Amino acid sequence: MSSEQLSNLSRRDFLNRAGMMAGAGVFAANNDFFNAIPAKPVKKITIKNVSSNFEREPLNPYRFKGSAITDSWQAVAMLESESGIRKVGLGTQGVLWSDSKVFAAHSESAGNALMYAMSERALQMIKGTSFTDPVQLLDDILPEVLAYGKKITGNPDLRKTFALNSLVCVDNAAWLLYAQENNMKQFDEMVPAAYRPGLSYRHEKVASIPSFSVGTSAEKIKQAADEGYFILKLKTGAAGTQQEMIEKDIAFLTAVHKAIGHYETPYTKNGKIPYYFDANGRYEKKETLLRFLDHAKKIGAFDQIAVIEEPFEESNETFVGDLGVRVAADESAHTVEDAAHRIELGYSAIAVKAIAKTLSMTMKITQHAYEKKVPCFCADLTVNPILVDWNKNVAARLQPFPGMSVGLQETNGHQYYKNWDKLVTFHPMANGSWTKTQKGVYLTDKSFYSESGGILASSAHYDEMFKS
Repeated sequence: MSSEQLSNLSRRDFLNRAGMMAGAGVFAANNDFFNAIPAKPVKKITIKNVSSNFEREPLNPYRFKGSAITDSWQAVAMLESESGIRKVGLGTQGVLWSDSKVFAAHSESAGNALMYAMSERALQMIKGTSFTDPVQLLDDILPEVLAYGKKITGNPDLRKTFALNSLVCVDNAAWLLYAQENNMKQFDEMVPAAYRPGLSYRHEKVASIPSFSVGTSAEKIKQAADEGYFILKLKTGAAGTQQEMIEKDIAFLTAVHKAIGHYETPYTKNGKIPYYFDANGRYEKKETLLRFLDHAKKIGAFDQIAVIEEPFEESNETFVGDLGVRVAADESAHTVEDAAHRIELGYSAIAVKAIAKTLSMTMKITQHAYEKKVPCFCADLTVNPILVDWNKNVAARLQPFPGMSVGLQETNGHQYYKNWDKLVTFHPMANGSWTKTQKGVYLTDKSFYSESGGILASSAHYDEMFKS
């Protein structure tokens, strides 16, 4: 299906296609899942009041894209409906990740302030309006929010991901309001029928993937492996010229493979520890990436590379389907149309981020990837503990990643937030069996699914911001 066809695909068409495919047996294994959730009409919800706030959280420096972040803004949006229901949604801002040009052109605080202004603009846009479906609500406001962002940042090429990141807190609140207005008690009930096939698996465990910034020592990575983490996100694309970068990246690969290459795990088909590299668009040419891969072959590390994420800038449309490794799109897969284009360029995995590109857009992407048989996994944005569980609800429902027996979710907040333990106390179900990593995995047991990871429960801390 072309990007243009995707754009023109109505939600009814999506629903009909999902139903026809299910009837044809494509989703036969999930019949019980579909039958367990009866279709029911949804209310038209009118938004009477809106408000927003934010909290700044200091970070241990997180280095990637040739720079570093030291401060994370937690954006908080409140929506109140005409019926008096009030819901508070969260979003963690990722300015460097979503548009490095905005990050470079402003101070760190100013970049965050610009993104926050876009969140506030979205809230003012939807005040007094009605919606029946958060996905359609997002579709309606995204173009204008992006246009506003281009104006206030002075960047006519502002990336769509920057706008989507600003809308996470708004989208989050809209889903919570939608769920309560329609008496939906679980995440599965919230998912529109059109998108259920892509989110119909049930992992009993989800890998907890820590992330290591550029320049991390092999000893620190070994320490994480010794603690039971079996898949590690390793940032490459070191600072400097392309020549300096590749030399540093090769040296890093050598040190890592020497330190943990011999480790074993029960969660992979070959029993070896897998490598997950993320270059964040730092490689300018395919030849440079091939040097990295050739070195991996030379030292015996090539077969352990599970995925290389976003090696090139979005504007670089190099075909990557002939590299012999799985290449994933992340920032460049802003929307479902963009994800479809990346798949055409040979990208054979998608890193999805309900906590960075909105749950609404993520549902569209996971469904298209499912239909194209392209695996997805969840990447992090160094988000707070509550948003970790929003992401986990997606990760636990994605089809298995090739060669692995558990769901995959990057979670690095515990590594970088200076006040992580404090943030944990804001989680309404902080003691849930699924919230703590146990020997490298989260246990997504029956309680996780029945409680939806706690995301539908209210957080006293964030609700308190809007008491007045």
